Amino acid sequence: MGDFWVFGYGSLIWRPGFAHVETRRARLHGFRRALCVRSVGHRGTKERPGLVLGLDRGGSCVGLAFRVPGALREEVMAYLRERELVTKVYEERVLSVTLDDGSRVPALAYVVDRNHAQYAGGLEAQEACAIVSGAVGHSGPNEDYVLNTVEHLKALRIRDPWLEQVAALLPPVRHVSV
Repeated sequence: MGDFWVFGYGSLIWRPGFAHVETRRARLHGFRRALCVRSVGHRGTKERPGLVLGLDRGGSCVGLAFRVPGALREEVMAYLRERELVTKVYEERVLSVTLDDGSRVPALAYVVDRNHAQYAGGLEAQEACAIVSGAVGHSGPNEDYVLNTVEHLKALRIRDPWLEQVAALLPPVRHVSV
């Protein structure tokens, strides 16, 4: 088993949490980054859900592809499954991504399951902002998650106008945690 790629579009960009030997800018066609997953643990509660990112159908998404050595396959897969598949709102898929040099590689990605109870669907920026504002889970305030993601995307020169609009509508916060 050789090296493999993992596609990150949200918190995996700024906190992958697994060993990798290469990071490349990449585009995934057919899916877009969206605050479409109700968070009832990390960034919200059952009583006051927040929102986290998912890959939803339509459009395309620029993110990062991480090349993982084949020798670490089992370790990294176990880590990612524990991180991403806790509530089974994501489906593990291998999808073709285009790297920054134009080459295409298969990459492991986590796509939202639209039939899952946590799927929030397509939201307008104001709706997403209302859900995110004030939601807090065991990983911290939902606002921090959104603002941190936007900050990291901007640092990588990755534009996401919809997510930037949600962030701009959020009330000012004193800090951004990771």
